[in-house]
Amino acid sequence: MARRPPLRGAGAPLLLLLLLLAGPATPRRAAKWKCKLGCTCTKDTALCAGAKEIPQELPQNLISLSLIRSGFTEILQGSFQHVPSLQLLLITYNSLELIGDDAFVGLVHLEYLFIEHNKLEAISKNAFRGLKGLLHLNLANNSLQTLPRHLFRGLDALTTVDLRGNAFHCDCKLKWLVEWVRQTNALVEPIQCQSPAELNQTDLRELRPSGFNCITTDLVLFDTLPDHSLSVETFTYHKEQKLVIAQPFAGRCSFMEWDRLMGKFRTYANIPGSSTIVCKPLVIDSQLYVVVAQLFGGSHIYKQDEATGQFRRTQAIEGSRIRKPNDIEVFRVEGDWYFIMADSSKAGSTTLYRWNGDGFYSHQSLHPWYRDTDAEFLEIAGKPHLILASSSQRPVIYQWNKKEFVRRTDIPDMDDVYAVKHFKVKEDVYICLTRFLGDSKVMHWDGSMFRDVQHIPSRGSMVFQPLSIAGYRYAFLGNDYSFSQVYRYEPITGLFQHFQELNTQAPRSFAHLNIENQDFLIASSFKGKTHIYRHVIIDLSA
Repeated sequence: MARRPPLRGAGAPLLLLLLLLAGPATPRRAAKWKCKLGCTCTKDTALCAGAKEIPQELPQNLISLSLIRSGFTEILQGSFQHVPSLQLLLITYNSLELIGDDAFVGLVHLEYLFIEHNKLEAISKNAFRGLKGLLHLNLANNSLQTLPRHLFRGLDALTTVDLRGNAFHCDCKLKWLVEWVRQTNALVEPIQCQSPAELNQTDLRELRPSGFNCITTDLVLFDTLPDHSLSVETFTYHKEQKLVIAQPFAGRCSFMEWDRLMGKFRTYANIPGSSTIVCKPLVIDSQLYVVVAQLFGGSHIYKQDEATGQFRRTQAIEGSRIRKPNDIEVFRVEGDWYFIMADSSKAGSTTLYRWNGDGFYSHQSLHPWYRDTDAEFLEIAGKPHLILASSSQRPVIYQWNKKEFVRRTDIPDMDDVYAVKHFKVKEDVYICLTRFLGDSKVMHWDGSMFRDVQHIPSRGSMVFQPLSIAGYRYAFLGNDYSFSQVYRYEPITGLFQHFQELNTQAPRSFAHLNIENQDFLIASSFKGKTHIYRHVIIDLSA
């Protein structure tokens, strides 16, 4: 009896299928081959229909195996190790949904693999590992929406790939396939995208890898600090970035630095106090000073002793002007150092202090009797300005006149603004205005006044803070009743888009710190633990 030749060439699969369907050309001897019930077997071929699982009782020297209209849903590791001589495997019209890693391990002679007209939804990235001699791969007419990166790694002999009839979602997860199709020498049948909507019925070969925007970011919880906190400030001292946190209930300013050995932040110094609400550091002539605002016990200025690293009180801030401090801003104007302390009591006065070489002394009283909650220093058209937010009137804008700040204008339709923070996009100046309830706003300076750009609903918000982290611009909107919201600025639209939620209770400030090429976000909490998040950049196509 003549033996069938090995399956070679592009016509081999079709020829074999015809032979299987037609049966042997000449009657075979009466010898019976070991064959699972429901299968039709010869010495080197088997056709099984209606099986509930992959048949195990098959001739060991099979060259081809066809599994049709069967009930198995998975092909897992080593499913075909009992038939190592296979050259062709046909799996069609089955209930197959998943192909796991190393599903075809041991099939070193396999050249033709047809997995078509199934319900296949997922393929593990190492499903085809070991099929170094595979020539033809057919995954047509399944339910695949994506394929794992490097699925075809090691399949260097491929000459034909058929992926037609699937529901491919052509997003970043398939960027690798776009690149692979452009580089492979194999013949790849046309692949159509079904989604997203803008790419429906688009041939994947028309896409370009450069057209995918696959880089995104995430804020991942890195550490927590036990005490409640109000203000968080970062500063650079002796070329190292450090952090100081105001902890009102513990009654101190806690100074923290990065511990390279432990890979985390550690406390290295404290300034004790009472009901501490703001700890504002500044470095003047290589000397570190800290302005400490307290609700009780007065506000003071401290100086760090270089020899011991401890802080020594050097000056008291007069209590007749400052009754209930709420915010401190430090800045330089025409080479001189200043800080402004916003007073939120009706009997106090927001006051500007100037450094005279030995200490800070009152330079100007601004905005008395208005219960100011926040002060923001910024430059508009190259000129120094201040914006004061108040619980009793609209925010007021002051401009520097070479000697002091004079009132310029106010911001209309924005009563009860708790805080103001600014940011710049190129030369354009924007502000984020925080309201406890209602709408917080993003506004843009148009040359004469600030005008609305975007309204963002606020639910118990006392901070709406813009920050730039690793080249990305964010706005963090605190929430006292639920999760705080993170928005990311989209340069194309010029608007902040909702990006993420943070589970930090009642935040009052956010700060960014870059340490050893790592970016961290510190989120204070008035009602819970202070959270430290790590900013990570993610390639969705990887």
